[in-house]
Amino acid sequence: MDDSALFACDWSRRRVLRGLAGGIGSLALGTLLARESAAASAADGASSVRPPHFAPRAKRVIYLGMIGGASQTDLFDPKPALKAHDGEPCPDELFIGKKLAFIRERPTLLASPYAFAKSGQVGVEISELMPSFREVVDDVTFIRSMHTDEFNHTPAELELLTGSGRFGRPSVGAWVSYGLGSENADLPAFVALLGTEAQPASGSSSWGPGFLPSRHQGVQFRGVGDPVLFLPSPRGVTREQERETIDTVNAINRLRLDRVQDPEIETRIAQYEMAYRMQMSVPDATDIWSEPQSIHDMYGTSRDKPSLANQCLLARRLIERGVRFVQIFDVGWDHHTSIFTFLPFKARAADRAVAGLLRDLKQRGLLDDTLVVWASEFGRTPIAQSTSEAGLPAPAGRDHQAEAFTVWLAGGGVKKGFVYGRTDELGNKVVENPVHVHDLNATLLHLLGLDHKRLTYRFQGRDFRLTDVHGEIVHDILA
Repeated sequence: MDDSALFACDWSRRRVLRGLAGGIGSLALGTLLARESAAASAADGASSVRPPHFAPRAKRVIYLGMIGGASQTDLFDPKPALKAHDGEPCPDELFIGKKLAFIRERPTLLASPYAFAKSGQVGVEISELMPSFREVVDDVTFIRSMHTDEFNHTPAELELLTGSGRFGRPSVGAWVSYGLGSENADLPAFVALLGTEAQPASGSSSWGPGFLPSRHQGVQFRGVGDPVLFLPSPRGVTREQERETIDTVNAINRLRLDRVQDPEIETRIAQYEMAYRMQMSVPDATDIWSEPQSIHDMYGTSRDKPSLANQCLLARRLIERGVRFVQIFDVGWDHHTSIFTFLPFKARAADRAVAGLLRDLKQRGLLDDTLVVWASEFGRTPIAQSTSEAGLPAPAGRDHQAEAFTVWLAGGGVKKGFVYGRTDELGNKVVENPVHVHDLNATLLHLLGLDHKRLTYRFQGRDFRLTDVHGEIVHDILA
């Protein structure tokens, strides 16, 4: 008998059971289906906590993705030697054989016009563009020696966030969901926050599950309109009717699962249950306007438009409620032209929001076991991308810089007020303690109690991991 015939038989049996509606049999059946659905969700692991490989230093992550490539030379890695040579033709080592996205003719050196000052008790030098952030640097570890293999946006985003410059691999948040599960049965383990409708160049792959079961994909919460599309109940449909519909659909799904043993059917069952629970949990979790005015003043939130500040506050509310990994995507850091016009605008918006997030986490006792990461897919060059090469009638900007850039981390088991690694006097290359993006990911997993070499998933006959065959834990930045 083929599957269609079997399904027809199952359907006829289900019709008989439905005939019991209104009697004791109906109540018993509804209870049984509800229990089966709950059991399936638990067995599926959609809301279960899984033990780490060893004692973690961090329980959760807020990942601030500054998409486009924030300029470390203008924000976190001062280069006074550039000022002495500003406007001069760049030396061969900054041009010959370099991986540059757009620069084709020998450029000139481009110094930062912004003043840096020693900040905090530790005296870390930070740009004047980040005055609020200067006040919280004592809780931050800076890695000024980051490097990556990719120098264009899509592959660099993918390498940073999935461990490979090509599509198809699970994102870091998906790996964390797979490794640790969720602490809240009513919210996803992994949430992706987009401040606007704009997405990273790599699109949803930045928070996708790759070849992992799709339940580990980041659930996208939008910054405009309803946080989750189609979450409210349709007009005229009650919660009881939705519950009955889900029970019936999942009963059908379970019949198919018993036959074909497809794990994606398990995911479908669990996600129906999660969506039903999220109808109640998400409105409360996303209601940032219930916060006192003092909190909004701290972050610099805005009722008039979506903002990074709004998303940072939402991220804090989500991790308070047990969301394991919250990833914020802030696009607009790709400054090939007019960098000294556009960068201050982006830096001002990020400065207050991010400083507010760190202060808020600390005052609530959450920073010690919450890892906050600020990262771009790469940095910007210490040389100018000319107007003609940019193709726009605007002042010069900076091209992509894959060989030397800055990432910082705070809380969750990293040192406080610490600078690791160093670039040369012009910010051209790493000269001390290089850290590859694979090393960053290995360290992130380590802080969560996960061994990046043991966190694997077999796909097409091979055990894959986030760091592929690479990655070393950066022990020197651990507290």
